[in-house]
Amino acid sequence: MQKCTVVKILLIFTLVFTTSNLFAKESGKEEKGGLKTEIKEFIDHHLQDSHDFTLFSDKESGKHYGFPLPVILWDEGLKFFSSSKFHHGETVAEVDGNYYKLYHSKIYKTDAEGTITYDEEHHATNAKPLDFSITKNVVSMVLIGLLMFFMFRGLAKSYKKNNGIPTGVGRFLEPLVLFVRDEIAIPNIGEKKYKKYMSFLLTIFFFIWFLNLLGMTPLAVNVTGNIAVTFALALLTFLITNLTANKNYWGHIFWMPGVPTFMKVVLAPIELLGVFIKPFSLMIRLYANMTAGHVVLMSIVGMMFLFKSWIGSPLSFGLAFALSLLELLVAALQAYIFTMLSALYFGMANEEAHH
Repeated sequence: MQKCTVVKILLIFTLVFTTSNLFAKESGKEEKGGLKTEIKEFIDHHLQDSHDFTLFSDKESGKHYGFPLPVILWDEGLKFFSSSKFHHGETVAEVDGNYYKLYHSKIYKTDAEGTITYDEEHHATNAKPLDFSITKNVVSMVLIGLLMFFMFRGLAKSYKKNNGIPTGVGRFLEPLVLFVRDEIAIPNIGEKKYKKYMSFLLTIFFFIWFLNLLGMTPLAVNVTGNIAVTFALALLTFLITNLTANKNYWGHIFWMPGVPTFMKVVLAPIELLGVFIKPFSLMIRLYANMTAGHVVLMSIVGMMFLFKSWIGSPLSFGLAFALSLLELLVAALQAYIFTMLSALYFGMANEEAHH
């Protein structure tokens, strides 16, 4: 009897769910097609950098609420103007007789009508001036940099006033600072030389972590999902590793001890290639993980608007909420991995010869 009741409930549940989905498909195919395109455009907009800082937009009125940022171009001379001239890419900016158009977050030189020409693969062929603009990502990095400056300045002052005992925000920072020192720097670099790398390791850890957290806010900031930013961070690790390396490090790369001469000649190019592969892996790992996280999370959020059934949207919301919690872990985990691998490379560059 109980078995029959369970079967009936499952059949009713399946019938209701299927009917609601079929009704939604038949009644809103065109609407869904447009909504899917709108969701995709929103995701693309979130992943890209922008020349203005838009807090939110009103689709019905077409108004954007935020503030413009300075545009700095080099086009036969320095061009400086406000991004408000682009009106979020809807108008052409005229500066000193030249015309510029904002197209897919890039600035192209064009005519008064804003004409964009394309090649066979539908790529814009207009000339692009050198762009040194203060974009949304740049503003975000500056804000995080200032936040870190004042936080650690407060930590240093609290140490000085209270005989090494932190107060206020310092109570939150001190365990993390000790974690970076005791669990990352000392085990990978060694107690003798870890101190000269601590400032960089602390900076890179909190910088990446705070930027990752900022990327989870509704401000649509995706700094660590920008490959130019991750390239710059990896380049710093590459330069510090190789500029502070000792003779033993270079000796193991170009002329490894205890290896036959023929094998030394064969392995030396491979070891040299590894010098460049290490920072490249840092760059790709941080960029790919953060970009994938943003795309998956926003895609699931977009599914809430695509489903027309009474169960699809709540399920999408629950999954998006669970992934948001997971992203909080990933934000800290990616900062930890980047810092730990940087410390590992520093330790390899300073390893003493074993006799």
